[in-house]
Amino acid sequence: MSTSTLTYDCPRLLLGGEWRTGRHEERSHVRNPATGELLGELGLASSDDLQLALETTQKAFELWRQVPAHERCARLERGVARMRESTERIATLLTLEQGKPLAEARAECAMAADLIKWYAEEARRVYGRVIPGRLPNSRMDVLKFPVGPVAAFSPWNFPLVLSARKIGGALAAGCSIIVKGAEETPASVAAMVDCLNQELPAGVLQLVYGVPSEVSEILIQSPIIRKVTFTGSVPVGRHLAGMAAQHLKRITLELGGHAPVIICGDADLQRAVNLMVQHKFRNAGQACLAPTRFFVEKRIYGDFVDAFGTTVKALRVGAGTASDTQMGPVANTRRQAAVRDLIERSVAMGARLVAGAAPQEGSFVAPTLLVDVPPNAPVLIEEPFGPVASAVSFDSLEHAIAMANNNPYGLSGYLFTDSAKNILSVSERLEVGSLAINGMGVSVPEAPFGGVKDSGYGSESGIEGMEAFLDTKFTHYVA
Repeated sequence: MSTSTLTYDCPRLLLGGEWRTGRHEERSHVRNPATGELLGELGLASSDDLQLALETTQKAFELWRQVPAHERCARLERGVARMRESTERIATLLTLEQGKPLAEARAECAMAADLIKWYAEEARRVYGRVIPGRLPNSRMDVLKFPVGPVAAFSPWNFPLVLSARKIGGALAAGCSIIVKGAEETPASVAAMVDCLNQELPAGVLQLVYGVPSEVSEILIQSPIIRKVTFTGSVPVGRHLAGMAAQHLKRITLELGGHAPVIICGDADLQRAVNLMVQHKFRNAGQACLAPTRFFVEKRIYGDFVDAFGTTVKALRVGAGTASDTQMGPVANTRRQAAVRDLIERSVAMGARLVAGAAPQEGSFVAPTLLVDVPPNAPVLIEEPFGPVASAVSFDSLEHAIAMANNNPYGLSGYLFTDSAKNILSVSERLEVGSLAINGMGVSVPEAPFGGVKDSGYGSESGIEGMEAFLDTKFTHYVA
């Protein structure tokens, strides 16, 4: 399906099993970040809409929790099959409203499907355990039950994957869920949700868009919601965590990242450069797990700068709908201004700029490498969330680890080396939730993904991600 054959329509809200027009007095504009073109106006949820969602999710939970695990698995797998059949349509919508190249949009849709399928399969493996009794004719059991209705908040940078992590875990565990999607990317998420919803009882899965502060306040404060899961910025995460704590709600937070990359002198340098350029500039660098701070051993630092800089300058930047585009625009003009400001402030403090080319129209930022960066430069402290990498040399591995840990974030990290000693040292001492060694795979459906320090707490994906949607009950039976 080409973009010329697809009509973009802003979706409605999925409430109680029906797609309904949002009744809020405000509306949100959805624009194509590559051109600035207005794609449509999005109706937002009013307080009455949200109350309807809450009432419905409670009733739906009581039904869904009783559906046997193998049936929940089968329904989710049928929804996933429909997602895969709709990949081209969903991916095209995502590219139009978010900007990423079509190839990346297709890959995101595939990853979202993989996540939900893994959770579906895991629904059949939610095990408790039996503990030997302390008395004759007695038994002690540990049982697992769904925690209850879930409120999920997902951002615009990877709207399919980050929504799928929450939807898959909640539904597989037997919870109902209200997803608050990003207003910047509504149609792609709605298309994914529609594929799943066709296999579900009314109200088990609901989708809303709205004024973020209003939606979070109404949902989190409601006694109906028993679990909150959020992916987004640190300031908003702190605020939501405070609200959840006030109402004693369990919460999972996956917040920002500023991933360090340690490249030792014994590494395969060209392999490291090829992988990290691909990973860094995916989605125009708008990824919390993107490699951003490169710490390179001094004896190969010059070669790294030359190789990385040459590759950066060769990247083809343009609209995501163009077949030869390797990097699209950032999401909007606000992000464009913020990234350019970060670059300017860092250069003013002594960093040297190596940049590629980018179109002048639209929300584009040139793929950028900042080298010889001073330790107090903003780009080493603030999360870039854009196509900006920074490079610093180090004398010893101790020095590299210290610089890498000297940051409030701790989501993911990367190491390139052939030394078992280096691998052991960095694995034990680098303060991150995920570490890739001689590769870039820090997030897969079957393994936990989450951060430490200001990058949040709790995990998504893996058995840990399923556990986040379950309550534990101990029973002691004496005959």
